[in-house]
Amino acid sequence: MSTGVITKISGPLVIAGGMRNANMFDVVRVSESRLIGEIIEMHGDRASIQVYEETSGIRTGEPVESTNEPLSVELGPGLIQGIFDGIQRPLNKIRDLVGNNLTRGIEVPALDRDAKWFFNPVAKVGDTVTGGDILGFVNETDIVCHKIMVPPGISGVVASISEGEYTVTDKVGTIKTESGEEIAFTLMQKWPVRRGRPYSKKISPDVPLVTGQRVVDALFPIAKGGVAAIPGPFGSGKTVTQHQLAKWAQADIVVYIGCGERGNEMTDVLNEFPELIDPRSGKSLMQRTVLIANTSDMPVAAREASIYTGITIAEYFRDMGYSVALMADSTSRWAEALREMSGRLEEMPGEEGYPAYLGSRLAQFYERAGRVISIGSDQREGALSVIGAVSPPGGDISEPVSQATLRIVKVFWGLDSALAYKRHFPAINWLTSYSLYADSLGKWFNDNVNSEWTTLRGRMMSLLSDEAALDEIVKLVGMDALSPSDRLKMEAARSIREDFLHQLAFHEVDTYSSLNKQYRMMKLCVEYYDKALAAVNEGADIEQIVSLPVREQIGRFKYIKEDNVEDEYAKISDAISSQLQLVLSRKEEY
Repeated sequence: MSTGVITKISGPLVIAGGMRNANMFDVVRVSESRLIGEIIEMHGDRASIQVYEETSGIRTGEPVESTNEPLSVELGPGLIQGIFDGIQRPLNKIRDLVGNNLTRGIEVPALDRDAKWFFNPVAKVGDTVTGGDILGFVNETDIVCHKIMVPPGISGVVASISEGEYTVTDKVGTIKTESGEEIAFTLMQKWPVRRGRPYSKKISPDVPLVTGQRVVDALFPIAKGGVAAIPGPFGSGKTVTQHQLAKWAQADIVVYIGCGERGNEMTDVLNEFPELIDPRSGKSLMQRTVLIANTSDMPVAAREASIYTGITIAEYFRDMGYSVALMADSTSRWAEALREMSGRLEEMPGEEGYPAYLGSRLAQFYERAGRVISIGSDQREGALSVIGAVSPPGGDISEPVSQATLRIVKVFWGLDSALAYKRHFPAINWLTSYSLYADSLGKWFNDNVNSEWTTLRGRMMSLLSDEAALDEIVKLVGMDALSPSDRLKMEAARSIREDFLHQLAFHEVDTYSSLNKQYRMMKLCVEYYDKALAAVNEGADIEQIVSLPVREQIGRFKYIKEDNVEDEYAKISDAISSQLQLVLSRKEEY
């Protein structure tokens, strides 16, 4: 074990001498308080260490001890429903031991060593297994079946395996390798957070991650295994949008990382999630959720580790064959931690003081997403979708973190403070947002929802774009200067904005829209426009058309329960035709 002494302290950065035998990214214990740190730079026998706890009160000359192991997470039963800090310390357990405030240097294992889990083996003695193969399973919650896998890099023949109740450290069996060595396995394995878990191959992201949020699914969809960014200024609804995606996205497991978040926002998450009912199982949403809580008052260096901790846990569940959705809120605060550590290391600053390697670090994180075939003989398919919030200062997305993120991700949901001030939520600006998955996912929507899906999406995007151009004219000369057909375009686009894109997160029905309901709503918006345009071309009065009673019915369609969607759609479609016919018949009378 490599030991040294502290020679310099600069906030969360500690310089230790005499560490020649230590390695980059080793975990170390700093000072007599045994604070947790990680080596991030080596110069001869001098090691630069980022300390994940408050360093006030420690002195030069105190000892530093390397564990000779990289920062790793414990992976096994007990992760689901867990609330951990940025370096996977269990916050519930720490609270029970020392109260509401984190005590420096406290050493608590990430997974409970006393909890017992019933292990159901599926492999038998004599079976040949390799890394990634399933040895058995533990029913961790009512929703999640936790599969116990052979750790990557190990292969051989199952020499022993036993059913029964075990803690995560108990031996449940052994594997005999080709060399004749017997390796014991437990319910838990460890994995270094900075190294992506291996997989057999990546496959094309051509299946959507359905979220039930209309502006996302219909206009700017994300694929399973895709990456998306939500940049937006303060108060524009980043956190609520991520909460909605966490609640409703069709993912088996949710990993939520509050990276440098305000404490009250993390409190909302911790209070809300246990009370939310999972729509697919009827159980609490926490029964398929892992929370990483790294609030803004915690030591800044721990932010840097938190997103790696979260994505490693997410990869572990992906390897089981699950679809995992990871929410990182927010990567800007993670980048601020990078900038602070870089400054203390006296590195050459890049743009706006961020380190020159900001873009590559962001890419290393986002590129761990994907839809993959896991290692192992049964070729399981898993997906890890990453949705990162970005908090640009003053809402200016030309700043380095936003720009570096946009070069990596394929979906951009641009939140707009002007929309938020108008109480239009989710405040995703349809003119600046985009999804590079839209074309590849179009075939899936056409095949699985309705063959008109991509056509309707294109029509709606076109109407919204035309409205923006016409709006400039209206501001200059007023609505009366528009031709009847252009006035109708403005009204149709308003209907799309207010009736389709506006969605109430806290309404019991409107909080989630199925794909079929979204299709019917799109169809009604476009159907009204097409039939009304035909009536205008026949000479119908535009004022009568825009004030038809059926427009109120179209607006209230989003509050219709899923069971009644088809019947209500048929009624409203008939009402559009009959009311427009009535307008035309009046015109003939005159």
